Amino acid sequence: MEIALTYLYGIGLSRSHEILDATGVNPDVRVKDLSDEDALKLRTYIDENYEIEGDLRRWEAMNIKRLGDIGTYRGRRHRQGLPVRGQRTRTNARTRRGRRLTVAGKKKTPAKK
Repeated sequence: MEIALTYLYGIGLSRSHEILDATGVNPDVRVKDLSDEDALKLRTYIDENYEIEGDLRRWEAMNIKRLGDIGTYRGRRHRQGLPVRGQRTRTNARTRRGRRLTVAGKKKTPAKK
């Protein structure tokens, strides 16, 4: 059950342990063997205490949009699709910038004699 909870966006392993400890659900039980009572307990606890899935994604998107609207450097970097936290971009940053775009080679003119 502890791994199954991590499939929800916004819940990692440590938060999963927290939830299972607070609700008293056995972490070793499989999802298919979970009783309706335990499932309801988990669902209500998560809804009351955590932002997950769509709400969390919306909250993150709003924060990034806010940074762009007030004109911060971080907001501009988000908009440009570049690293936000000061990493170098002359080399590396491939994950954020995407695949390399090769520039067509300049044709060599024949040497004059």
